Amino acid sequence: VKDSTRKAFRTLRLKAEDSSARQHILTIKLKSKHPAEAPECSADLPVPLALTWTAQSTLEQIHSQFLLCLQSLAEFWDVLDEIDTKTWILEPEKPSRSDTMRRIAIGNNVSIKVEVDPRHPKMLPECCLLGAEHVVTPLRNKLNANMHLWNPDSSVLHNLRDVLEIEFPSPATHEKSDFNVECGICYSYRLEAAIPDQVCNDPHCGQPFHQACLYEWLRALPTSRQSFSIVFGECPYCSKPITVKMAAQKS
Repeated sequence: VKDSTRKAFRTLRLKAEDSSARQHILTIKLKSKHPAEAPECSADLPVPLALTWTAQSTLEQIHSQFLLCLQSLAEFWDVLDEIDTKTWILEPEKPSRSDTMRRIAIGNNVSIKVEVDPRHPKMLPECCLLGAEHVVTPLRNKLNANMHLWNPDSSVLHNLRDVLEIEFPSPATHEKSDFNVECGICYSYRLEAAIPDQVCNDPHCGQPFHQACLYEWLRALPTSRQSFSIVFGECPYCSKPITVKMAAQKS
């Protein structure tokens, strides 16, 4: 990286590869008092980018620090890359390198949301099972009972299989459309960034809904009742009891 830049070029984008040949971009915005003033640096990372700069620093040194940062996160990205390639990811739709969460399809209207720690990627992640209670409860019981089996020397995906005692549907065995079940109210899969994650608990129904759709539907019915942020009513499909929390307000 050359340290000679004309005044007209105040924004630089430096490419870098980590140990698994993943491409990364470091954006450097030079300040008016460069090099006395530290440049503004940004990259698509799951942790804050902390780079050291002095008046004697060079862009080559910044690039070297960035490479060290990438190396420290390589195992984190390895973990998520395995999950991304071997399972069906419901959320985020297009994961970025800064995303630490994955919602993994387990079956029709059943999924698990995992939050991987970038600094300790092979430790047991924060897990949240989503779906109808009659399906989620046995999985939750297995997760709690088998948590002691978690092996930090194995991959997160391998551990999840062992702890939950399941095989995740993969792109080799299933189509993503098998899990993209549309909302029973608006008849679409994605509502802005949301997907249908409210499911009727009746085993004979299991219809999914967007949280916002179900909330507005139930709130409009005279037979529904509300207690604080929860609305109690009947499933639009089978008329069995169903509840939903108030949809989160956008900031």
